[in-house]
Amino acid sequence: MKDAHSVIISPVRTEKGTNLLPLNKYLFWVDKKANKIEIKNAVQEIYKVKVEKVNTTAVKGKKKRVRYVEGKTSDWKKAIVTLKQGEKIEIV
Repeated sequence: MKDAHSVIISPVRTEKGTNLLPLNKYLFWVDKKANKIEIKNAVQEIYKVKVEKVNTTAVKGKKKRVRYVEGKTSDWKKAIVTLKQGEKIEIV
């Protein structure tokens, strides 16, 4: 089993993530190889809450260009974690 802090890299603070908070959903940047069960266990261990559901999405990196050099940002994986009724995470 993986370490919880290696599965959950960080919470994601975006406009979409902020709009999900009233629905009791939280957005996390997770390890690309982590599955839903590992993500659920990691969130429960780190934040001491009960998780109801986990949805994941693989996000493709964007092409970027700096002067004459073309490059690409990294691919990453995000997880939308739905908590059980009455649970809450304090994200600063």
